[in-house]
Amino acid sequence: MAENYYVPFKSEVKDIIKHTELEYTFRMGYSGFVLPGQFFQVSIPHYGEVPISVSGIEDGVIDLTIRRVGKVTAEVFEREKNGALFLRGPYGNGFRLENYKDKELFVIAGGTGVSPVRGVIDYFASHADEVKGLTLVAGFKTPKDILFRDDFTRWQKTANIILTTDNNGGDSSYKQGLVTEYIPGLEVKDFGTAQAIVVGPPPMMRFTVKGLLEKGFAEKNIWISHERKMCCGLGKCGHCRINDTYVCINGPVFNYEQGKLLVD
Repeated sequence: MAENYYVPFKSEVKDIIKHTELEYTFRMGYSGFVLPGQFFQVSIPHYGEVPISVSGIEDGVIDLTIRRVGKVTAEVFEREKNGALFLRGPYGNGFRLENYKDKELFVIAGGTGVSPVRGVIDYFASHADEVKGLTLVAGFKTPKDILFRDDFTRWQKTANIILTTDNNGGDSSYKQGLVTEYIPGLEVKDFGTAQAIVVGPPPMMRFTVKGLLEKGFAEKNIWISHERKMCCGLGKCGHCRINDTYVCINGPVFNYEQGKLLVD
């Protein structure tokens, strides 16, 4: 009998980490190969399902950082530790670490866009000898919107971290400004091999990539994620289709040489 890829499996909620009033990380039981940037469909019977990017990968668990924005996610937030959710996946492709090893890596992320790249940053921050430099530029709306605070504290021990807010509310302990404002100041030793990852809201991604190209990055060395186009995961519903490309199958991670052609 053929396997039904629409059927989800039950996964235990191992832990719940609160970041803000609207964003929690649900640490879910899962054993299997997963890449940063891939996604799972999270579902609750009678409520529906939502695609959520993987924000962390450890032995026997995955992290799914979820923003409370609608009916399904509101119900997800009612779950407690040792409870359960239904998952199916992982879907799509992801960020392959071998593309960045022995090179300078620059990650620029906005808001919840930090979630799908968290696994990449975590790996290279813990294996600093495997890259020629790691820089993260992360932007949030305000200080109270910052995710993964403990991670930022740990990452800055081995990586160059630029954490900025659109509006710091007068708190001078936080940088203020858009992530694009920090691109001209990035110190790049070799534009021929330096790699950049860009994830965030579409306008932020567009202007960030523009800034990187003006800085001297090659299109082939820039990676983006169209995670906001993820839908059923199988390319059957058609909502993720851009031209002849199905983001759920061929993405959500794309090299910019291909990604720039995906104009929705």
